[in-house]
Amino acid sequence: MTTDAATHDDRYDRKVGRRDVRDWRTKAGRRLAERHDRLASRVGARRALVATLAIGGGVAVVASVGASWIYDGVTSRNGIESLDGPALKLAKSLRSPAANAAAAAIARGFGPVGMPVLALGTAAALAARRRELTPVILMTAAGAGSLAMTLAGKNIIRRNRPHRRDAIAPYEKSPSFPSGHTLNATTVLGSVAYLYALNQKRNAPQTAVIGAAAATAVTVGLSRVLLGAHWFTDVAVGWTTGTGWLSLIVTSHRLYLTSTDRDS
Repeated sequence: MTTDAATHDDRYDRKVGRRDVRDWRTKAGRRLAERHDRLASRVGARRALVATLAIGGGVAVVASVGASWIYDGVTSRNGIESLDGPALKLAKSLRSPAANAAAAAIARGFGPVGMPVLALGTAAALAARRRELTPVILMTAAGAGSLAMTLAGKNIIRRNRPHRRDAIAPYEKSPSFPSGHTLNATTVLGSVAYLYALNQKRNAPQTAVIGAAAATAVTVGLSRVLLGAHWFTDVAVGWTTGTGWLSLIVTSHRLYLTSTDRDS
């Protein structure tokens, strides 16, 4: 198996910036790619991709559960007072009719309806353009994994949300930890940006879409604090766990591309 980027065909749809995503620069990465190649040679590259995503998703959920147990052991039901109290106080000081309306619009747009529509719409468009199912597989995994991680955290911690006197209606009823809006936005928007970047020939559009996805994920998280729907640490954990799951999705796709291009 060839893993040196210098020997790869110069395809723009295999690069993010100047980095060929099939290039594994570390010994551990090359070893992982070799093992994935062996699996792909036996069951096919697409089935190997699904298996990798399933294993990665399981690891992500287990890690999320473990982190939730640890977090629950060192915090109260009302969060980390040294972080969450001041953050909520600052958020309340920044409220205004315009800011509140904008935050509410963000919550609706990136909520339980908006995010699946974005994920499936992006997957369908890219699948039609590329005439392959891989974008559908990746976006489905992104959404399903982030949902499983969110539910695992909420069912374990059952953390109280900020008091209603500190929040803006409509009020949320589910447990607070972690922020599902934030975790889902980080994973889904990151996956969209990654797939979009691979379909761009120039660096400028790649940089723009990746930067926009990151800024939007941050904005979604901060809007939840502004509304009093979440504590800041709910949002921070959403960012970190979402980024972790996104990294596994990207790695799985890189392994898939390495295997398919080797056989082509």
